[in-house]
Amino acid sequence: MRRALFWAAIALPLTAQVKIPQFSRQTLPNGVTLLLSAKRDVPLITLRAVIRGGAEAEPPGSAGLANLTAELLRRGAGPRNSEQFAQALDFIGAEFKTSADNQSTVVSIEFLSKDADRALELFSDALTKPAFPEGEFVKARDERVAAAKALKDEPDRIVSLYARAFFFGSGHPYGRPADELSYAALTRQQVNDYHRSLYVGRNLFLVAVGDFEPAQMSKRLAERFSPLPPGSPYAWKSAANPVFNGPRLLLVDKPDATQTYFAIQQPGIHRSHPDRVVLLLVNTLFGGRFTSMLNDELRVNSGLTYGASSRFQTDRLTGAFSMVTFTKTDTTAKTIDLALDVLRRLRDKGITAEQLQSAKAYVKGVFPTENLETSDQLAQVLGDLELFTLNRGEIDDLFSRIDSITPEQATAAARKYFRAENLQFTLIGNAAQIREAVARYAPTTKTVPISAPGIRPDK
Repeated sequence: MRRALFWAAIALPLTAQVKIPQFSRQTLPNGVTLLLSAKRDVPLITLRAVIRGGAEAEPPGSAGLANLTAELLRRGAGPRNSEQFAQALDFIGAEFKTSADNQSTVVSIEFLSKDADRALELFSDALTKPAFPEGEFVKARDERVAAAKALKDEPDRIVSLYARAFFFGSGHPYGRPADELSYAALTRQQVNDYHRSLYVGRNLFLVAVGDFEPAQMSKRLAERFSPLPPGSPYAWKSAANPVFNGPRLLLVDKPDATQTYFAIQQPGIHRSHPDRVVLLLVNTLFGGRFTSMLNDELRVNSGLTYGASSRFQTDRLTGAFSMVTFTKTDTTAKTIDLALDVLRRLRDKGITAEQLQSAKAYVKGVFPTENLETSDQLAQVLGDLELFTLNRGEIDDLFSRIDSITPEQATAAARKYFRAENLQFTLIGNAAQIREAVARYAPTTKTVPISAPGIRPDK
């Protein structure tokens, strides 16, 4: 049930500034933070809970614990078992979602405003009174194990997990993707402990956007969540930024592959990095849209792939910059060479005023509809501002910051962050057919069979 809550600023010309709608912020006595934004356009409400920690807070050897805990919230909570909880959601037509990323767990529900009382009961029960029944735990864990194994038949999806593990290493919070081994090792007690430690007042904030009176919604949420124990806020971990003294190459051998999927990576930035806006523009030109330099060369001009892209990971800690694509086995080296050539071309030629203006217009054109059009998008934006301790200027001043960037600044950023040395290569393909051709990209090649259990290239 995702209906658009159209925002007037979307229709403004590109020279206008986007603004976050008015919202209030308050903290309950037990530490729960409430962020409320009333939008009366349509009779819908989105409620989003954000729990600090996510995968970063998982104990060593328990990758996937945050996601599994979140999934189990709906499989028995309060007076309802799993089936009864699902039926209660269906009865009011509510959409209930859970997910976990590197630094948070997100639980959200969207519902008609007339069903607010029932929806709030279900939502609060899931967060504060989950049963974690043994049978549902085993079922959910086994489903995750099976899904992780099946993912190895989808190289387009799993290449990012191998690249993540290879790039960061198991000693980094981001270098331990969940796999069938980590899921299989999880216990119900770990789920209980994780929930008891992190799902507490001082570690939780609630974002409500939609058709409600703020005072009434505040009262309703306080009644539901005030009994939650205050607990302690999650203490963010520190980690050294990835540093490489030379290129490295991981080759994941999939003998039946007819295509090679690959990621080329280097250190990037974190979510609140001061260069995040200029890099948004530069990456838009390089690989962040369909008409990018990377996609034009690899897909449109050469026909080597159906799509190529690049992105900066923007998590709490410094992440990776990645170029990702795929090609036929016999054009693997040719495609990598062309991707590297485009990278060097960006650095050598820099950014022209015309290119920069194109990127500015594109970003300003798509930003409102991709981030502020629906109630759940706005709830996500408000949640991110709180999670990353950013202020509303992150959105309200975005267009003016975009407008202020010059071609000289964009070129300087391109040459600083889009480097051609010490690159990290992760490839999934037929090793026997491509090993010799790709060996020149790094002094040594580490080869692991995709059939090997887990995603642990540093083992």
